[in-house]
Amino acid sequence: MRINRTLRDDRLMKGLTGMTVPEFNDLGKDFGQELEKEEESKYKTELKKSNRQRKPGGGRKGELRTVYDKLFFVLFYFKCYPTFDLMGFVFGMNRSNACRNVHKFTPLLERTLGETMILPKRKIRTTEELFEMFPEVRDLIIDATERPIQRPKDKEEQKKNYSGKKKRHTKKNTIVAGEDKEIRYLGPTVEGKKHDYGSFKDEFPTESPGKPPPENRRFWTDLGYKGIEKDYPWLNVIQPRKKPRGGNLTEDEKIVNKLISGIRVKVEHAIGGVKRFEIVSKVFRNRRDGFDDKAMVISCGLWNYHLLSR
Repeated sequence: MRINRTLRDDRLMKGLTGMTVPEFNDLGKDFGQELEKEEESKYKTELKKSNRQRKPGGGRKGELRTVYDKLFFVLFYFKCYPTFDLMGFVFGMNRSNACRNVHKFTPLLERTLGETMILPKRKIRTTEELFEMFPEVRDLIIDATERPIQRPKDKEEQKKNYSGKKKRHTKKNTIVAGEDKEIRYLGPTVEGKKHDYGSFKDEFPTESPGKPPPENRRFWTDLGYKGIEKDYPWLNVIQPRKKPRGGNLTEDEKIVNKLISGIRVKVEHAIGGVKRFEIVSKVFRNRRDGFDDKAMVISCGLWNYHLLSR
């Protein structure tokens, strides 16, 4: 598949890769550097093991000849999420080569996004550390997102991954975004059965921090995190008021809830931006261990890259 046409058509590029032409070209430069490092490292390793003479880049050429062909290939997979049979047909290779190339270039794409410092943070274990990690952000908005998976064959796995909320089998992640819609933190991928607040408590222990965050740092949640004010009293939590059983909210409470929703919608926009990549919105089919988590973190990184490129 030739990408020359897409390089002249911004709409087509966004439809096939989720990126504009300038974003694709800029990312291609960084991706090329990572690819060069990978090939050089592999060459040195193989040279120690054998009497290899051929330098990186030598030998038979495949269908993906340039750095931009390879980047387009892996972005096309993330954006359109075709089967490997279709990938092979579109790019002129068999399905096995399509599968191998996806798993070859995906770690390179993740490293490229990591080098540009736009991947969401993963290893944060306290609420104190969460605020310290982003000192320039005053408001952090939290939500959880689910994505469908194929129905597991094992009965125990079926129970763990069945989401009563979505009425299907899913995987779930906690997301913390700022008002700029950038995804700052992505929690580990867990079973769809797990409650949103239960996932949050597992990721952030309820022990009181040594130094509470300043009062002007606010933590916005929805009613799925009911009880967070009690378990984390040092947080300045802003949460909508729940309608009382058998009663109604006052007009003032409705106005406040509407204002809160106007702020919290930013995290919904962020999640919607990530789910432009169909690998995290269609039913997930890939069975390689850990790839469901990798797909989510890379999709978040690509969304952040798009935001920071504007």
